[in-house]
Amino acid sequence: MTNILEKIIEEKKQSLILTKKEKSFGVLEKNIKVQNFFNFKETIQNNKGISLISEIKKASPSAGILINDFNHLDIAEMYINNGATCLSVLTEEKYFLGKLDYIQDIKKKFKIPILAKDFFIDPYQIALSKSYGCDCILIIIAALNGSQADEIYSEALKHNLSVIVEVHDQKEAEMALKYDQALIGINNRNLKTLEVSLNNTISIFEIIKTHKGPIISESGIRNEDDAKYIYEKTGIKNFLIGESLLKSDKPDELMRKLIQINQ
Repeated sequence: MTNILEKIIEEKKQSLILTKKEKSFGVLEKNIKVQNFFNFKETIQNNKGISLISEIKKASPSAGILINDFNHLDIAEMYINNGATCLSVLTEEKYFLGKLDYIQDIKKKFKIPILAKDFFIDPYQIALSKSYGCDCILIIIAALNGSQADEIYSEALKHNLSVIVEVHDQKEAEMALKYDQALIGINNRNLKTLEVSLNNTISIFEIIKTHKGPIISESGIRNEDDAKYIYEKTGIKNFLIGESLLKSDKPDELMRKLIQINQ
């Protein structure tokens, strides 16, 4: 299988060349001043129950189009009404059909912390995403070399944004431990092959269990049984869930069941 991650990163490099020409740092800083922000990390840390980071996306490379009559505001409202702690909004345009505008639209209507779910490869993207109102950004260790990750992490902290450092294997987990102010997300989907295993969270947790920040299990969580399996094996109570909710006939019911797994 072609490495989908490499393709996405290459496309991102090209699209950023155009975006930088269109939007200077001055324009971004001006837009940042009119946005409202919330502390993503503290919201999860202060939640004593199960934290659901509910994801809004129209499509993905692994599943194709998820929702034909996609309306980000309707999805956000449903998530919030059913107990979402935070939202994750896909902003990558080509492969996930996302938009940064979705974050800005949601922030105008709702008060909830939002992760800009994208492939961050350039510090410029920090100010760009914040200018649309995001509260948290994503560092995918597999997509960056060490110095790039360090640079993006530092830039995010300078902008008072939360950071999720996403890992897929044990080597990446060891690298992530140095980002002591970040949340660590364990992705159960291998971004290079798109294969999914919940046991990825179980094995990687052993390496990062001493991390001070919140730990999140991401991808492949289909129902409350999957979440409970991870919770009982690791104590992790933070879950980033997208496709299972978006494709569910009764997402509200599923969310309520997920929130109750530790009761």
